[in-house]
Amino acid sequence: MSETLQTTDAVTSDADLLDRTATAVRAAGAALRERFGDVVRYETRDELMRALAVNDDTALDILRPCLTSLRPEAGWVEDELDGGALPPGEWWVVDPAEGNVNHLHALPEWAVTATLVRENQPVLTAVHLPLTGETYTALTGAGAYLDGRPLRVSPTADLGLSIVATSQARPDEDEKVVRRVGSSITAMLFDALVVRTAVPATLHLTNVAAGRIDAFWQFAGARADLLPGALLVTEAGGQISDAEGRPWTPQSESFLAAAPGVHAEAVATLSR
Repeated sequence: MSETLQTTDAVTSDADLLDRTATAVRAAGAALRERFGDVVRYETRDELMRALAVNDDTALDILRPCLTSLRPEAGWVEDELDGGALPPGEWWVVDPAEGNVNHLHALPEWAVTATLVRENQPVLTAVHLPLTGETYTALTGAGAYLDGRPLRVSPTADLGLSIVATSQARPDEDEKVVRRVGSSITAMLFDALVVRTAVPATLHLTNVAAGRIDAFWQFAGARADLLPGALLVTEAGGQISDAEGRPWTPQSESFLAAAPGVHAEAVATLSR
């Protein structure tokens, strides 16, 4: 492990807590990187789920003790498919292997994320991409950063000149949601310059925060998918809403993160 995880029982500032959270996700990412390389073959759904669980457990063995020691009273959520509001108080929302299926297929789009949620509002987040070594961080009211460099969303003001993206919400999704995803992609193919479709959602959202793409949307979705990116995009100057332009919460049935210059156009496209 390249970094020593130092923990304390003392009350720490949110900024210090973010630094320690970033250290934890980097350490977990290093452990997953050691497992990355060959395609993991599976022939049944059970074999797939066991392979996914091995990756999750590898990262959680590092994340859980470290983050729990930082906030012993905080709750813990590690099911990447969970959605909806959390009970009152502080919660760690963790995705130990965001894009886990990509990891199994030797594809590079995967990450480790940890977000502290306080009274259902994300307070801080750290997203680490082990194959590039990049770490995205955000703290409420203090901005979003990539390895210490400030992030800013795109200045684009024309959806027709925009790269946009979406993600598959979850396996075994309701047919109504799947059809809505398909129709939204078709609508964006008419209105946007380029449409990207891939998992995981968090990596699209890091790209929105960094100004590389102009908008991301998703129907349904889970807390662990959306909370890290929602904070990153907001702190980078972007707009967050549901697909119809209403305020987004973890209970919302859709999600949109966009540069301010294209947000209204994206809402109009997704509302057709």
